[in-house]
Amino acid sequence: MSSKRAMRQAQKQAYAKHRSNITNSRFELKKKFLTKNKEEKKNKN
Repeated sequence: MSSKRAMRQAQKQAYAKHRSNITNSRFELKKKFLTKNKEEKKNKN
């Protein structure tokens, strides 16, 4: 019983880590993209 519970908890933690990695990487990409666009706009002006 306890090993089943431990496995379930481990899966939940792994999934949560996976989700946070996805959101963090998406945010990082968006941030890089926005800064790149701002620099291009400054260069045009």
